[in-house]
Amino acid sequence: MKSVAVYCGSSIGANPLYAQQAQALGAALAAQGLTLVYGGGRVGLMGTIADAVLAAGGQVIGVIPDFLHAKEVSHIGCTELHIVSTMHERKLLMAERADAFVAMPGGYGTLEELFEVLTWGQLGLHRKPVGLLNVAGYYDHLLLALDRMRDDQLLRSENRNQLLQADNPAELLAQLATYQPPQLEKWLTPPTT
Repeated sequence: MKSVAVYCGSSIGANPLYAQQAQALGAALAAQGLTLVYGGGRVGLMGTIADAVLAAGGQVIGVIPDFLHAKEVSHIGCTELHIVSTMHERKLLMAERADAFVAMPGGYGTLEELFEVLTWGQLGLHRKPVGLLNVAGYYDHLLLALDRMRDDQLLRSENRNQLLQADNPAELLAQLATYQPPQLEKWLTPPTT
């Protein structure tokens, strides 16, 4: 694992722990020599984690669509800043450049990105670890909803277990580093002849 994509809010949030943990995750990434891949913004939790990685001497790859870059929300201090045309291009490039994925507190965009990489993993399109940094119980209700999906047999246990979780950066990074993807025969795997 050499790089981690982090999905998080473009707002700072109401709880000061969100920014504190973004700073802690950024420092931990830099300390372990892991490159941050993120949405390229200078605002909110996105800017906080990028600043923390850079302040600790780490590398930051930002990927931002041109319509957001034009609004001057891009982080010009990134080690690499990629300006793309669409949100789809942004997510694809981030996924290609990352060896693992982490979601911190955020809104719709964070959830959309998280569930897309989880779905890609479920479908066998990648075998990279995906984790939640569950700061101050932010994702507790989401985790209960996922458990309900599993209990109601709409989500396989193996796929539910693909989403790692911890409430501190050190523990989550350790889980990502030791992750072993499930070996599952997919229902959509074509038959061999």
